[in-house]
Amino acid sequence: MARALIVGCGCRGRKLGRALAERGWQVRGTTRAEAGKAAIAEAGIEPALADPDRLASVLELIDDVAVVFWLLGSARGEGDATAALHGPRLERLLEEIVDTPVRGFVYEGGGALAAEIRARGAGAVRAAEARWRIPAQVIEADPTEPAGWCAEMIDATERLLSR
Repeated sequence: MARALIVGCGCRGRKLGRALAERGWQVRGTTRAEAGKAAIAEAGIEPALADPDRLASVLELIDDVAVVFWLLGSARGEGDATAALHGPRLERLLEEIVDTPVRGFVYEGGGALAAEIRARGAGAVRAAEARWRIPAQVIEADPTEPAGWCAEMIDATERLLSR
């Protein structure tokens, strides 16, 4: 049974997690705050505390994960800190997962963040894919259209695992 890690398991992440679970996946979803764990668990997803700004907290969760979803296209936070999640933090995570069992990475390229921030993240993902042969997908689907967004994420997962 495949396992997914959803980094940024808010409303959309929980919808994706439920859809993956219906397909037989074991899903772990992250939240930065203890209070977020209950909503994740109610969705049938294993909750985990992790802050993408502190990569060690994310990396300790990927030992048995096949696909990582980086769902931070609409992340809220302080300007430079949020931008770092799509720049240096993301680049470092991608570098670290090279020597792990992770078989694919899905980046949320659509969202409410400024287009240039999301474009930088998409560029980092594509560069890692070329440099380290990390199978990756950048999904530009509009997250305000939940059904289409979720379908795109599921399709991306299937494309990654069919490589």
